[in-house]
Amino acid sequence: MTAPQPSRRYRFGVFEADAGTGELRRQGVRIKLNAQPFQVLLLLMDRPGQVLTREEISRELWSDGTFVDYEHGVNSAVNRIREALGDTAGNSRFVETLARRGYRFIAPIERIDISDDPPPVAFDSASLASKAEDPAEAEQTAIEPESAFFSRVLASPEELPQASYPVVQTLFALLQLMYVGFYVGALANLAEIEDLFSSLPRATQAFAVLVVTAAILIPVRAFVLTSVLFHAPGIRGKFLRIWPFLLVLDVLWSLAPFLLLHHINFGLALACTTLLVYSPFAQRSLVLMGAGGVEATRV
Repeated sequence: MTAPQPSRRYRFGVFEADAGTGELRRQGVRIKLNAQPFQVLLLLMDRPGQVLTREEISRELWSDGTFVDYEHGVNSAVNRIREALGDTAGNSRFVETLARRGYRFIAPIERIDISDDPPPVAFDSASLASKAEDPAEAEQTAIEPESAFFSRVLASPEELPQASYPVVQTLFALLQLMYVGFYVGALANLAEIEDLFSSLPRATQAFAVLVVTAAILIPVRAFVLTSVLFHAPGIRGKFLRIWPFLLVLDVLWSLAPFLLLHHINFGLALACTTLLVYSPFAQRSLVLMGAGGVEATRV
């Protein structure tokens, strides 16, 4: 393989890659990435926005033809890159998969030459989105919109910790099943809950809100759960769009432990409620960390 200029560095987001030392760093902290995946990353960054086929990458990595199963080898290298960058194939922020074609680097990137021979080259991912071959590709390349308020207050994908795909996928699914359990449990004990609500000032209205929201949210949770488990296209964007709606209802249903006051004491119900208030924010973080994306073996 022809190595890039030793003095060249690449800066994208909170990451920096040094071709000379073979190091990838996140905000100055070195991230472990083996030599072969790092070479693939350099290849992609050398041609930002351009598609590299698996065959082209394999010819650079195994120019002597010693490696036979190049498909698996390239896929494995890209998987290691995505793990290091906290990226996913389903909702790519850095390395995008184009089905039956190959890969391309889609994040804004600055190429820095220490010797100052060529000027720094900046690549704008917005222009890539406008030149996508079809609307579906442009939609996948673009970052899902969130309101200015949420983008200022909540964590961005770059600020979230890295976690393995099975962990975030499992935690997200368990949270959805927890809520389904709340709704089904409430509807199965309406007589007990109605008696509990009888002391409230607006008992009838509160009881109606409980029944209606539980009936609405059961299919909503089923949609979210199945979409994430089966990697529905664009699920991250869809979830982020409905997240403000879920935030309001999830905070309301964080009071669910108080429906068990006939069985538990007030202090325990309050403790459980305070934990549940965080649940909608945890769900958003898990989606941004890769829940619903494509598993590492499915590149």
